[in-house]
Amino acid sequence: DCVTPPAIQRNIFENPGWYTQYTPYQAEISQGRLEALLNFQTMVSDLTGLELANASLLDEGTAAAEAMALCYSAKGKGGKSRFFVSSHCHPQTIEVLKTRAEQVEIDLLIGEDPQASLDETFFGALVQYPATDGLLQDLSPVAQAVHGCDALLVCAADLMALALCVPPGEWGADVAVGNSQRFGVPLGF
Repeated sequence: DCVTPPAIQRNIFENPGWYTQYTPYQAEISQGRLEALLNFQTMVSDLTGLELANASLLDEGTAAAEAMALCYSAKGKGGKSRFFVSSHCHPQTIEVLKTRAEQVEIDLLIGEDPQASLDETFFGALVQYPATDGLLQDLSPVAQAVHGCDALLVCAADLMALALCVPPGEWGADVAVGNSQRFGVPLGF
């Protein structure tokens, strides 16, 4: 139940230049796949306002868990073992984070207001943009609060919404995750 934009339908799915009768290890299709991934990564970088982008097969919840691990590797030293998760994140994302955090002994705090909850024991935080209920708000004060604790901010974003919203990189997010299922492309970012 998703709408595939005509530009994606016509230029990718219906364009035989992206696939051939050859098997995937043939140079012809490998080159087309690499070009498609590069185009996708460039689009994600443009929409998120971040310098680096990845094209993976992760769903949003797993990508958020990987981002939490990245934040822990970068900032989780010297007593920093807590990660804030906004209660406005998608429930399935929160469940994946709970499972992953338990395995690596990260203390998750799931709450309403990250600004009121953060202290020097946090290595990172996750917010949803727009929120799971569709709420769209300015998260730059949250980014300032997170950075004030020497922590990293992860934004779980909707790529389609980012076509109209201020990119997370512009308001202070350090990492953006999400999925592009609404584009009809089974890739995460």
